[in-house]
Amino acid sequence: MASPFVIVYGGSGALGSVAVRLFKQRMYQVINIDLSSNDSADHSIEVPSSLQTLSEQSTFIADKVSVILNDNKADAIVCVAGGWQGGNAASKDFIGSADKSIKQSVNTSLIAASLAARCLGPNGLLVLAGAAPALKGTPGMIGYGMAKAAVHHLVTSLAMPGSGVDGRVVGILPVTLDTEENRSAMPAADFSSWTPLTTVVEKIYTWLTSPAECESGKLYSITTENSVTKFE
Repeated sequence: MASPFVIVYGGSGALGSVAVRLFKQRMYQVINIDLSSNDSADHSIEVPSSLQTLSEQSTFIADKVSVILNDNKADAIVCVAGGWQGGNAASKDFIGSADKSIKQSVNTSLIAASLAARCLGPNGLLVLAGAAPALKGTPGMIGYGMAKAAVHHLVTSLAMPGSGVDGRVVGILPVTLDTEENRSAMPAADFSSWTPLTTVVEKIYTWLTSPAECESGKLYSITTENSVTKFE
């Protein structure tokens, strides 16, 4: 019997790479979608930078995934593509940073949703990445907060009847993830309040394998204090 499939959108990034590695260890065939390949994945779909529009990117990715799955279904689609962008309305690159946030977070989540409608298996799991700060105003990172708030709305909508997605849909809303990039940028920070990447991926694996452990449509805020992480 062939191994089940998991699709990781953003599987070459910090959190995505951990997801690829963990699901491989748990005997899943992993499809990575990103701007660059991840050699740890069974299959890597590199999205060419020449594909500028959302429609072009979606068609390209859907065609590649269809060939790889070959009429099989994915057990999970985990979309953790994205990136932080700062800036208020007076910032020199306000419009540019907002546009980048939309492309990184909203566009990738829309493509993941489209994939879920096409190829997510019965009781499959779609995970989209929001952000806890975007539950309220984000004056110092308006474009980023707006993009993540849109992802939150997408999660809620996809979990409702008539959305076109039959599986379970959840959002993960971290505050600060413990990545090498964040440690380099904020070396004096309290790392005990940052969430380890493995903790997030292990929780996603639990949701996938134990459906009763998560509620479809829920936005799970992820907070860490004194190295203890809560999903609520």
